[in-house]
Amino acid sequence: TMRLIQTLTLCLALSLNEPDAEGHKHELHHGAKLDRCAGMEFDAVAVNEEGIPYFFKGDHLFKGFHGKAELSNETFPELDDHHHLGHVDAAFRMHSEDSPDHHDHQFFFLDNKVFSYYKHKLEKDYPKDISEVFPGIPDHLDAAVECPKPDCTDDTVIFFKGDEIYHFNMKTKKVDEKEFKSMPNCTGAFRYMDHYYCFHGHQFSKFDPATGEVHGKYPKETRDYFMRCPHFGQKSTDDHIEREQCSRVHLDAITSDDDGSVFAFRGHHFLSITGDKFHSDTIESAFKELHSEVDAVFSCEGHLYMIKDNEVFVYKAGEPHTHLEGYPKPLKEVLGIEGPVDAAFVCADHHIAHVIKGQTVYNVDMKATPRAPAKEGSITHFKKIDAAMCGPKGVTVVIGNHYYIYASPMIMMMAKIMPEQHRVSQELFGCDH
Repeated sequence: TMRLIQTLTLCLALSLNEPDAEGHKHELHHGAKLDRCAGMEFDAVAVNEEGIPYFFKGDHLFKGFHGKAELSNETFPELDDHHHLGHVDAAFRMHSEDSPDHHDHQFFFLDNKVFSYYKHKLEKDYPKDISEVFPGIPDHLDAAVECPKPDCTDDTVIFFKGDEIYHFNMKTKKVDEKEFKSMPNCTGAFRYMDHYYCFHGHQFSKFDPATGEVHGKYPKETRDYFMRCPHFGQKSTDDHIEREQCSRVHLDAITSDDDGSVFAFRGHHFLSITGDKFHSDTIESAFKELHSEVDAVFSCEGHLYMIKDNEVFVYKAGEPHTHLEGYPKPLKEVLGIEGPVDAAFVCADHHIAHVIKGQTVYNVDMKATPRAPAKEGSITHFKKIDAAMCGPKGVTVVIGNHYYIYASPMIMMMAKIMPEQHRVSQELFGCDH
């Protein structure tokens, strides 16, 4: 009897992973622990209204570039109410001035149905047949991505099914079938930072949405650029530098020391820039006691103050970095502030540490004994920042893969006009793709 039960269980498990008539695999993931750093092929990728990428796998969802999977129906419950949610075939966020009723909505495709969400709420009368909303587009899609003007001639949605590519014009509702010869078949696609990415297996390629042409060294490994996977891969020094230069994962901390060198920290790795020379390594190799993942870093009088949770590690600048005896010490003892904090910086020729928690900025006189924080002001342009540093050009504030420059800490808190937006990977770190 036990052998019969085991045999039936095995048959059921195998049947759940068999392709259906359309060639799709519906995997049973409920209760499973998914590890994206183990390497996986995503079913769909889309960006929400706040610019956070959502990665779908089976009935689970990963939000952002790190963190654990959660059930998709916790965020989008109607997907289960109207349809047995074993997967999401394709997803994208609409960008179309020609269709204001659809602009900024998230669309999800499941078999022959399409769901439209706005601010995580299902729109009235959805789900609908794909053929009703996007006439001429087939069911059981593999991927979809928005292509607004001027990247495409008109606001367009690109649909992928096998090696078939469909350009759906949102203005005319006309469908053009394309042939993207240099691209592999996409299982997921999304537009991020004005670039277009096709996911295939656990790799990705950046492509031209109009022609499908792939330029540069592709495919690349997804875990190197779109995930925080500390122990993945044995790479050369040049590969490490390129990954840290071009990664789309947000920074944890950034600082500029007294000599003008920049140190950027992300997960278990850091990137240093001295003049035109780049260096990358694990945090543990250069800051052994810290190990990994910092909340904020600032430079003051030849020392790097590195904040992690409720502790402060202090290193004397130089090669190698020397950890000061007696540290780590409690953050409350060193700066008078309870953690965690989001960012901290000190401007040149000053001894005031500006510490940011949420939207509140505190200043701490580093020469005072004991040190006590004073509320300096608030940041109104952003709800939360990832990192900040002070340099010759002013205060650099980093959010995601963008950064903004303010002439001074005071202007950062009082400015009414948002400063110009810059790209971290391309403009700050010199990534060429």
